Amino acid sequence: MIETHGLTRKFGNIVAVDSLDLTIRDGEVFGLIGPNGAGKTTTVRMLCCLIAPTAGTATVHGLDVRDPEEALLIRGKLGLLPEVPGLYETLSAYKNLDFYAQLYDVPRGLRARRIEELLRTLDMWGRRDDPVGKFSKGMKQKIAIARALVHEPDYLFLDEPTSGLDPEASRMVRNYLLDLKKEGRTILINTHNLDDATRLCDRIGVMKASLLAVGSPDELASMFWGHTTVVRLRRILPSMVDAVRALAGVTDVRTEGDSLYIDVASPDDINPTIVRTLLNQGGEVLSMGELKRGLEDVYIKLVGGRQ
Repeated sequence: MIETHGLTRKFGNIVAVDSLDLTIRDGEVFGLIGPNGAGKTTTVRMLCCLIAPTAGTATVHGLDVRDPEEALLIRGKLGLLPEVPGLYETLSAYKNLDFYAQLYDVPRGLRARRIEELLRTLDMWGRRDDPVGKFSKGMKQKIAIARALVHEPDYLFLDEPTSGLDPEASRMVRNYLLDLKKEGRTILINTHNLDDATRLCDRIGVMKASLLAVGSPDELASMFWGHTTVVRLRRILPSMVDAVRALAGVTDVRTEGDSLYIDVASPDDINPTIVRTLLNQGGEVLSMGELKRGLEDVYIKLVGGRQ
């Protein structure tokens, strides 16, 4: 488990992370989203024991990031994909991974098996002997992901894991991360890719120095919007609008084109009554469903005016 209480980091007079209270459960994929300068990378660097907090506390697997001895133990339990891969470009892909595996004391035989497994999974085995300096940005990103996993860490910190990857490679990485989740690994992802966050993360934190909101994508949407039933009709008459608006449990009705947008307290309770009411008014219902708010809507609402 990862826990922070009042975690704060200042750079001079600039507060990069402000009193962060966060709990990430074991086996959870947690996403941090927010604009540039929101403190996401600074948070990861503190949790990885690369920089010290200015104030507050943080623990990873019950170990305190502020304690030098425990910080070494934390580093052995985690894998990090930083913003910049930082690979040795004159070395081959294989030798890059072998070097880092040795730093983590992975035994020789296990190193070989682990490196081959990762490179095959990421479709890079055929380029294992090529110098990394000749690789594209996306290929370097794959090697950096493999490096973060070569010692099979319990905790994985990923900064923009699909950055620079084409759609096919991005899908492969997402599927691989979902497989890691099934193995019980705890994963923290910083990303600007809201689609990745929606697909991968159990919960998401919207961050701007401090946490503005936390929840699953559906929970975040429900925090700021109620339920809206959308009914598409052959034609809409004023009497239909008035009849639906008068129903108990309906808070507002709007007309857009051939559809009624009906704000309701509980769709399961009121939707059958809405259909009966429209039919009684001579309406011909073509389709009916609930308006879905996405993570982009939440992001714009929370962060859009704060840029």
